[in-house]
Amino acid sequence: MAMIADRLKVIKPSATVALNAKAMEMKAAGEDVIGLAAGEPDFDTPDSAKEAGIAAIQKGDTKYTAPDGRPELKAAVARKFERENNVKYDPKQVSIGNGGKHVLYNALMATVNPGDEVIIPAPYWTSYPDMVRLAEGEPVIVPCLQENRFKMTPQQLEAAITPKTKWLIFNTPSNPTGAAYTWDETKALTDVLLRHEHVLIMTDDMYEHIVYDDFKPCTVAEVEPQLYERTLTTNGVSKAYAMTGWRIGYAAGPMPIINAMRTIQSQSTTNPSSISQTAAVAALDGPQDFIPERAKAFQRRRDLIVSMLNQAAGLDCLTPEGAFYVYPSCAGTLGKTTPQGKTIESDDDFAAYLLEFEKVVVVPGSAFGLSPHFRISYATSDSTLEEAGVRIQRACAALR
Repeated sequence: MAMIADRLKVIKPSATVALNAKAMEMKAAGEDVIGLAAGEPDFDTPDSAKEAGIAAIQKGDTKYTAPDGRPELKAAVARKFERENNVKYDPKQVSIGNGGKHVLYNALMATVNPGDEVIIPAPYWTSYPDMVRLAEGEPVIVPCLQENRFKMTPQQLEAAITPKTKWLIFNTPSNPTGAAYTWDETKALTDVLLRHEHVLIMTDDMYEHIVYDDFKPCTVAEVEPQLYERTLTTNGVSKAYAMTGWRIGYAAGPMPIINAMRTIQSQSTTNPSSISQTAAVAALDGPQDFIPERAKAFQRRRDLIVSMLNQAAGLDCLTPEGAFYVYPSCAGTLGKTTPQGKTIESDDDFAAYLLEFEKVVVVPGSAFGLSPHFRISYATSDSTLEEAGVRIQRACAALR
């Protein structure tokens, strides 16, 4: 008797989660490992959010809420979208989930039928294709190469759309590359989408506040208001507010989709933590001045790791516009031999070599749909990044 459902055959565990767990295991065992796999800010949750969470506990605000979030948080999200993105949503158009991933999952499960196609530019966040497959859809992967700064062109988007296309998932700034689309680049894509009225757009704007060099982020419904009724705008408090463990994500969009997402959530997780919701209201409505200060720290770290990677033999790293990741090419290491006599044949081999030879944990590009690359998260201290850069340079220099 088969104990496990057949649907599990089409997906695999998250590579980033697995590698981060491996790094934590190694550290617990006393090994001098540097983990650069986790996409998690090393800053603390803002005091306004922490104090609101503590106050909620102390006054007994620990009961069920509405399945997809309490009205106060939906209203705060609507204010955020109008204030920061110039897009107006009624609070009824907002859905609150247990993190950004949960919101995306709900939306796909609520809308995708067997055989529906979902366009996903690669490199992509590891969970997108597997969530589409779980919903019995077909991921349509569009390779976006380094020579185009890992961005999809209008011509690529046009070529990927078919009568079966249900969604485009659009993530900017990107995990894993940090690539961010300008207003004009976004408009060029929305011009294509205007010609295909059956295509819905799911934006993943989780890193919108982590941008550099005066880059101005934008979102699809802001750039092209005619796509408002076809766009689900998603975000969360995890990255900008360093609230990964609080698990609050949110989306706003057309009422039929929001209502369907509520139905899914009512029969799965029900409401997100009441305490976390209260903290998220305080984060969204509270002081925002720390956000650009943290972005400056991330920019300093970006510049440090990009410089060190580009000094490593066989590596080539672009300077990204946002997020806290770099996605260097390791093509120059392929075919070389390690001191242990193993040939580097792929980015998986290179990542395994860094772990074995220098105890540095990175994520191979195969997990993100575009090789030969690897992802580094620089959401860690300058000193840790500097040591990681030295180790990576040393590992590359040892290849023959």
